[in-house]
Amino acid sequence: MKLIPFSPPWQIAEPLAAQEAVAAKVARAAGIPILIAEDDPVSRTLVVNLVEKWGFPSIVTLNGREAIEALRAEQGSVIALLDWMMPEMDGLEVCRRVRDSGKPIYIILLTARGAKENIVEGLRAGADDYLVKPYHKEELFARIQVGLRILDLHNSLVQRIAELENATAEVERLKNDLMF
Repeated sequence: MKLIPFSPPWQIAEPLAAQEAVAAKVARAAGIPILIAEDDPVSRTLVVNLVEKWGFPSIVTLNGREAIEALRAEQGSVIALLDWMMPEMDGLEVCRRVRDSGKPIYIILLTARGAKENIVEGLRAGADDYLVKPYHKEELFARIQVGLRILDLHNSLVQRIAELENATAEVERLKNDLMF
C-alpha cells in the first residue's frame, strides 16, 4: 500500500524569509508606529529589533511615564507593547490612562505574569491583548496584525461617521431650503 502525503494548507509553514517580506510590506502600508515600553534592556532590545526588522516605525520608552508622554504626543493610531512591571508607572496604569483618553491605541501587554488572574486583570485594565514572556516572535507579529486590523476598522468607522454627519447636515440644509 502506497501512502499519499497529506499536507493541508494550514499546516504548511511559509519560509521565514517570506514571512518577513510580508511583514515589511504590511508595516509600510500601515504606517502605524509601535510604542515599546520596556524597562529591561535585553527584552527591550529584542522587541525593538523585531519591530524594526518587520519595518514598523518604533517609539522606545523605558517606563510607564515616558510611554504616556509619547502616546499623548502621537497624533494618530498607535500599537503599544507594554511591559506590566515598569518603574514610575506600571503597564496596567498606562492601560487605564490610555482608555480614559479615548485615543485609538491598540495595547498588547507583554509580561512574565502568566496566571489566569493576571490575564483577566490586564484585560480589565484596558489591554486589548496579552502575551506571556517568553513568547514566539511569529505570535507577536500575528497579534500586531490583529491590532492593525482593529485600528483600520476603527479609522474606517470614524471616517464613515464623519461622512454620515456631513450627509445629515446637507439633508437638513436642503430641507430648510425647501421649506422657505
